[in-house]
Amino acid sequence: MTKRIVVTGTDTGIGKTVFSAGLAGLLDGFYWKPEQSGLNEETDSEVVARLSGLPDGRVLPEVYRLTMPLSPHRSAEIDGVAIEADDLSFPVLPTPLVIEGAGGLMVPLNRQTRFIDIFEQWRLPVILCARTALGTINHTLLSIEALRARSIPLIGIAFIG
Repeated sequence: MTKRIVVTGTDTGIGKTVFSAGLAGLLDGFYWKPEQSGLNEETDSEVVARLSGLPDGRVLPEVYRLTMPLSPHRSAEIDGVAIEADDLSFPVLPTPLVIEGAGGLMVPLNRQTRFIDIFEQWRLPVILCARTALGTINHTLLSIEALRARSIPLIGIAFIG
């Protein structure tokens, strides 16, 4: 079985994308971000394509591309899109796959589903990214507790900053 790893964070803007680019490049794998909110600037997939050194075709397209840089549920509502959790089944590939979540574990995809709900269904190992700033201990421990409560395997924490 090919390795699949979820990269998530304690919150948004902490470096998950750069970490994911490095990990996908190191593993000579694939990268996939199921949902992208905010299309006016360089997207996370575009950043990974630029930084990872992966060959063309190794950065997979997002299932949902939403205009506004907001939580997925709100951005989807503004765009008139219904995010369906069933559309977010991970692809099976011949090499490792790095899957990047949006924001933190509790970010809502829609009014019923949060990213942690999807991660619980997938049962894939998670790397938690956390910033090295005031509040990190609390955010990190709360995220670890949430993962443990759902028996989601945590394989590492990357402190970024």
